[in-house]
Amino acid sequence: MAVSGENHSSGNSLSSFFTSRTPILGLQLYVVVAATVIIMVVVLFLIFLLIRLNRSSKPRRSGGKKSVGLLPLVADVIRDSRTTDLNEIGKVNHLSKKEDETIAILRKEAQEVIEIESDGIKGSSGSNESSTSRSDTSSAISGSTESTNIGWGRWYSLKELEMATKGFRAENVIGEGGYGVVFRGVLQDGSVVAVKKLLNNKGQAEKEFRVEVEAIGKVRHKNLAGLLGYCSEGVHRILVYEYIDNGNLEQWLHGDVGSVSPLTWEIRLRIAIGTARGLAYLHEGLEPKVVHRDVKSSNILLDRKWNPKVSDFGLAKLLGPEKSYVTTRVMGTFGYVSPDYASTGMLNEGSDVYSFGVMLMEIITGRSPVDYSRPPGEMNLVDWFKGMVSNRRGEELVDPLIEVHPPPRSLKRVLLVCLRCIDMDANKRPKMGQIVHMLEADEFPFRSEPRLVQEKDLLNPRSAGTNRLQLATKDGAGDDEQKPRGR
Repeated sequence: MAVSGENHSSGNSLSSFFTSRTPILGLQLYVVVAATVIIMVVVLFLIFLLIRLNRSSKPRRSGGKKSVGLLPLVADVIRDSRTTDLNEIGKVNHLSKKEDETIAILRKEAQEVIEIESDGIKGSSGSNESSTSRSDTSSAISGSTESTNIGWGRWYSLKELEMATKGFRAENVIGEGGYGVVFRGVLQDGSVVAVKKLLNNKGQAEKEFRVEVEAIGKVRHKNLAGLLGYCSEGVHRILVYEYIDNGNLEQWLHGDVGSVSPLTWEIRLRIAIGTARGLAYLHEGLEPKVVHRDVKSSNILLDRKWNPKVSDFGLAKLLGPEKSYVTTRVMGTFGYVSPDYASTGMLNEGSDVYSFGVMLMEIITGRSPVDYSRPPGEMNLVDWFKGMVSNRRGEELVDPLIEVHPPPRSLKRVLLVCLRCIDMDANKRPKMGQIVHMLEADEFPFRSEPRLVQEKDLLNPRSAGTNRLQLATKDGAGDDEQKPRGR
């Protein structure tokens, strides 16, 4: 009984201790203890929550940085292997091996020249157009780049281009070449484009696709057809160009234009000068320089104001500064290929100059480089042209469909440019920049040089016996002049 009494008294004392009032707002001790414990639990929970949130926010911030940098997030095309999310890589594993090889080449070029245009005129319109194509597994590349405008254009999905050309219908064909067909297409934003679908010709389509993108993808010049974008899905290789709505030079020279050609002498000179400017930019304004290798009238597109644009760079070759030529398989169009390139396979700018000279003859005469319907002596344009000049019949070379005959001085100037461009010695041919100056000159410069007496006599037989002034070109480099051949 004594023990139980002691326990009872100790319990009462302990209870009175916890129920005793404290100085803190007169609260009982057990209330203060309970409040303190609750506050500590809440504080510890908040600290734990902040730590968790801090850890989970770190990967999101790094992901954000990756998406707003200058390098666009093009799946498996332009990718930093140190920061790419493994989940994104898994989304594009369906791409074919051939497609990956092409994209790898483009990625290397893209890492050097990527630039985001301020307004993304072409790329921003594409962001709306290809929003519906993201669900297509076959268009993962184009779907992930629809809002990106990189240095040489943007990716188009195959579905997008099929809609633009109505399934690549024959009625939309505006041109055909050795390795592809060109369709007229209307994109969802209403813009008209030229869609060049390359043929799968034993790898040639792949090669031409690569060449055109590398050669002129980054180039912008008023006398060169602009590349807007491209598509690479499965075996399909497609290039998208700006649409030029007035046909090409070949159609206007050799098509059915009536008894009087709309190409006056002044218009023909404008076309020749514009073409020369475009080629001069390829040869002298780019590094590495670009040799077109297929300069001909059908590759000169014309707008409504007769301004020319050089197109079709599928055969182009890049020529580095340390190289004066590149040895390659002879390709081009019969009648335009220079003899030195055809016999040796050594290609340089001089090959384009020769082809331009043949095309300039074509502009003057209205004749094709090779025409088997004409008499034997007139089948080959170059031989017939030089023969006419040798016989002092230069004025008879002018296309009979030109209503107003060109001024004699202007005609002489252009005829001499032709002679220099087709010089059999490639080293004596002028550069394209020099040709631009020759064609633009109001008066052909004069200087004393005995070897050119014969050229002037041929072009102006009436003054052959009295006027012995020698003609020369304004080349600024002291090149030897062309002596007419085939005498």
